[in-house]
Amino acid sequence: MTNVPLKQYTTMKLGGAARYMVAVDSASDVVTLYRNARKENLPIFVLGGGSNVITRDETFEGIVLLNKIKGFEVIADNDDTTDIKIGAGEVWDEVVERAVGLGLQGVEAMSGIPGTAGAAPVQNVGAYGQDISDTLVSLEAYDSKTDSIVTISVDECDFSYRNSIFRDSQKGRYCILNITLRLNKAEPRPPFYASLQKYIEDNDIREVNLSVIRVAVLNIRSEKLPDPAEIPSAGSFFKNALIEKWQLEQLQKEYSDVPNYAMSDGRYKVPTGWLIDRAGLKGFASHGMRVYEKNALVLVNDSATGYGDLAAIREQIIQTVYDKFGIRIEQEPLELSL
Repeated sequence: MTNVPLKQYTTMKLGGAARYMVAVDSASDVVTLYRNARKENLPIFVLGGGSNVITRDETFEGIVLLNKIKGFEVIADNDDTTDIKIGAGEVWDEVVERAVGLGLQGVEAMSGIPGTAGAAPVQNVGAYGQDISDTLVSLEAYDSKTDSIVTISVDECDFSYRNSIFRDSQKGRYCILNITLRLNKAEPRPPFYASLQKYIEDNDIREVNLSVIRVAVLNIRSEKLPDPAEIPSAGSFFKNALIEKWQLEQLQKEYSDVPNYAMSDGRYKVPTGWLIDRAGLKGFASHGMRVYEKNALVLVNDSATGYGDLAAIREQIIQTVYDKFGIRIEQEPLELSL
């Protein structure tokens, strides 16, 4: 396809066109496409479900690769764990649903996250106390630098909070073909993530299993997040803030109720939605964009017509939060760029 409007392939419903778009459903297709693109000196951008990607208004003068590689195969099994190889083009929530159906624990709290399996490692997706880095064993990818298919271990992904080599030091180098997860056969046990635990208690749930957690998470998400099929958005638009201990102590002097979570590196995670809310921006609207009333971490597109509209409200929010708290928040979705 040529001159494809990217707003039709991203959940924020903004952006210009791609000069070319090609859907691939096998590793060999990926290799062929990259080799042909190299001959024509065309850049490639890999797109999955489009739920965590922002596109600019300028035409992308390259190829958008739609990753449609399927697959869900048990490749190892013992008394405690099961390893499953999953095609990068599989819908992530369907992967979670199948894992829960098999009685396998490790991804149930990530129910309802939009997008594809191959996109999950890129930003180390996670929710309600689980991250993809907790269960990923390895992944296979096409390496455009060496023109070969490689296996990358979980350690080589260099995961950190909502980050990996795929959106940082090696951005654009790899096209993920499949991922392998190691899931547990044990039932989930408390303590659960705070909001999940609250849901369980508020609904007087006495017996907690994988299916219960999946339903709970889907219900919580439906209350907090708009359905992008009805209200254009890119899910959580800002990463939660990571701050130093002294910054937290400063915050607590004025806001004793500031929620925070200790991280393994000595920093503290503070919900950016809380910061935006306390800055008086929940429900704030500008340039056809709006801070979602039910979750200040989400930006929704009411009537914006271009990337400039989104950029304007983004900068207003970032600056307002910085002026009030001295904390500079960051955008979570990737941007399609050369």
